[in-house]
Amino acid sequence: VLTINLGVLMKYQLEVNIQKPIDEVVKLFITQENLFKWMPGLKKLELIAGEKGNPGSKTKLFFDMNGKDIEMIETLHISNLPEEFTATFEAKGVVNKQTTRFKKIDENNTIYESDNEFYFSGFMKIMNLMSSAFKKQSRKYLEAFKKFAENEG
Repeated sequence: VLTINLGVLMKYQLEVNIQKPIDEVVKLFITQENLFKWMPGLKKLELIAGEKGNPGSKTKLFFDMNGKDIEMIETLHISNLPEEFTATFEAKGVVNKQTTRFKKIDENNTIYESDNEFYFSGFMKIMNLMSSAFKKQSRKYLEAFKKFAENEG
């Protein structure tokens, strides 16, 4: 059970249609090395606990976001795709719980659905006022994955 006690909460859901069969989309998504192909700014991944891809594993992610170095810890909670992939991403003053689902529309179309919850503490509580920036960044990653998946293979 995931418990987060940080204060301010922001929630939203995004989705995008990917013109690719669900099995191919899921395979591209769960292949960790593919993150570098569609996640802008990602520089490095470092497994720090558990086994890669298994619930309970922790990975440190290193990003360059507009010239600023950002580190965050990903903790994998549920890995049961296409039904559910839930992880938390922790950085200073913010925790993002993200649940991803893939749904088959037909043989060549898949919906990528992303539920996001952000918890803020300390100085980062004011970031809740900039919720559109978080949604824009999340949408950017969804669209980047869509483009990658549709052009891969």
